[in-house]
Amino acid sequence: MTVWVIGDQLTREVGPLARADADERVLIIEAREFARKLPYHPHKLVCVFSAMRHFRDDLRESGYEVDYHQVETFGDGLDAHFETHPDDSLVTMEPAGHGAADRLESLVTERGGEIEFARDERFLCSADRFEEWAGDDDQFEHEGFYRMLRRETGYLMDDGEPVGGEWNYDESNRKFPGEEYDPPDPPRFEPDDLTEEVIEWVGEEFAGGYDEPPYGGSWADPGAFVWPVTREEALDALADFVEHRLPEFGPYQDAMLDEEWTLNHALLSVPLNLGLLHPREVVERTLDAHRERDLPLSSVEGFVRQVIGWREFMRHTYRRAMPDLATANGLDADHDLPDFYWTGDTEMACLADVVGSVRERGYSHHIERLMVLSNFALLYGVRPAAINRWFHAAYVDAYHWVTTPNVIGMGVFGSDRLSTKPYAASANYLDDMSDYCGDCAYDPDETTGENACPFNALYWDFLGRNEDRLRKNHRMGLVYSHWDDKDDDERAAIRDRVGEIRDLARTGDL
Repeated sequence: MTVWVIGDQLTREVGPLARADADERVLIIEAREFARKLPYHPHKLVCVFSAMRHFRDDLRESGYEVDYHQVETFGDGLDAHFETHPDDSLVTMEPAGHGAADRLESLVTERGGEIEFARDERFLCSADRFEEWAGDDDQFEHEGFYRMLRRETGYLMDDGEPVGGEWNYDESNRKFPGEEYDPPDPPRFEPDDLTEEVIEWVGEEFAGGYDEPPYGGSWADPGAFVWPVTREEALDALADFVEHRLPEFGPYQDAMLDEEWTLNHALLSVPLNLGLLHPREVVERTLDAHRERDLPLSSVEGFVRQVIGWREFMRHTYRRAMPDLATANGLDADHDLPDFYWTGDTEMACLADVVGSVRERGYSHHIERLMVLSNFALLYGVRPAAINRWFHAAYVDAYHWVTTPNVIGMGVFGSDRLSTKPYAASANYLDDMSDYCGDCAYDPDETTGENACPFNALYWDFLGRNEDRLRKNHRMGLVYSHWDDKDDDERAAIRDRVGEIRDLARTGDL
């Protein structure tokens, strides 16, 4: 029996490896083919390959026999393994990606081996428990799931009731920081020799060569590599967040500041999604700090909700809604993704700043993803699969199980299985929650005219285009009452402005 560790399951804390003896054989296959499927940000590839190689070395230092293969395909790696260990039986945690288990099983059985898939223990909520909770419903309500998981884990609960008397503190967590706000410096993990070797190799091996337009593998403009790629670094990243950024995480979690890419965000999605951290230890370390230091409940609850609420919810809605979710397009959006998502070349200050951050480090925080990048794609009418592909390629923490429900389900409302209404907003929201608009070439207070912020005309045009689908939604009643106030001339001017915006986007002049 051999424990097969897949590249995003780098853990000895749970799963088959946690139950294996230290002298048992471990198989790890570093397959380059996955890295050629999309024009991934170089830092994403460095995260994956460096973390895998460090994990290999850590296992060997602990006495494990590690069968490590650097090959083009998983099939090549399995060929090499079964040549040395014919008729071997493998055990691994079930992979999170849709259809991945079936593909791996076929590869193994074709080579005369056997494979057993253990439950994916990298999450708090099992598939069986989610099925029991969700039943036969096609739509999933996040708040109900979050409360169920709070009750079952006991996190932030007191005798069956939520600590503080409220389940969430959203109303306290929508503040914009004042001029005196000085966000803590993020942790930066200096690459060691192994990571430097991977950085150089990735730059040589995966530059360009992609068939799909527009920019192949050379679209990014990577800066210094800063992400944790070992268990030790992941624990240091967790400690740094809890010590320095957690106290003010809540109030400013929806704020956006020009050239401030971290604010008080956790920056833990990379090690979580690689398996270097477990959500249980992340939450329990947070709760320990809350008890020890009497941290603001709004910050603690807001972060706990992201980990055991949204992350767990996305994992299971993806599992339940696939494969249809990947191609869902409930609003019949049919426009191509504007090139500035890859280049950052736009006069729109918000998009230029956020895309610039993505090009540099493969990251922006969640509210920028939702209310700048996804919001623009939603209003513009980008095909859901196109914007999902971009997120999957562009972000260091992106995996298909993560991006697909977040982007297609929430971001561009391609499916109504996760949200009852689209997250659509005009420039008014961005002006309230960011400092982008002050120095922007476009006016957030204008809807039409060449200097008007594109978000405004696109917002109203979005409501008009999708009126048949959205007006009947009772949560959209107020915004449609404002649409009703616009006469035919105003609506025509909005449509004309949207035509100008699309032309400018296509020519790279927006």
